[in-house]
Amino acid sequence: MTSSNEPGGPGWPGGPGGGSPGSPGGYGEPPSGGWYGQPPSGGYGQPPPGSYGPPPGYPGQPGYGPPGYPVQRPSNYLVWAILSTIFCFWPTGIPAIFFAAQVNSKFNQGDFQGAQDSSRKARMFAIISACIGVALIVIVVIAIASAITANHTSNGGY
Repeated sequence: MTSSNEPGGPGWPGGPGGGSPGSPGGYGEPPSGGWYGQPPSGGYGQPPPGSYGPPPGYPGQPGYGPPGYPVQRPSNYLVWAILSTIFCFWPTGIPAIFFAAQVNSKFNQGDFQGAQDSSRKARMFAIISACIGVALIVIVVIAIASAITANHTSNGGY
């Protein structure tokens, strides 16, 4: 006797319940004994509607960190780092961009402490770059104003 998994068995062409496609008991139709290898309850088929997602009353996967506190993605300060590099002081703006670019990848890898550390460093370097840039602008404005004033007074006030 042949089993349902062997050629010539139930459901195979030429076997009991078999035949050509489209004929009774052909391909795509259950043989007389049911589907091959599946339990009668259809346990390998699609789950019943409404069975997806977490069970009722379960809020979802908890975040990492202290119990009761989900971990939030730290800000990467990338826009601020780029703007402070372009408009203020590039030697400290470049490290700001470098650390800002690391925040998301570290967070996605699960290195939450590293992501927070990179975020903090990106913010610090962006602030330093902005402060130095503003200080340099103020110094340049004062130097230009004093040069104009010195030139104006040395020409007799004209």
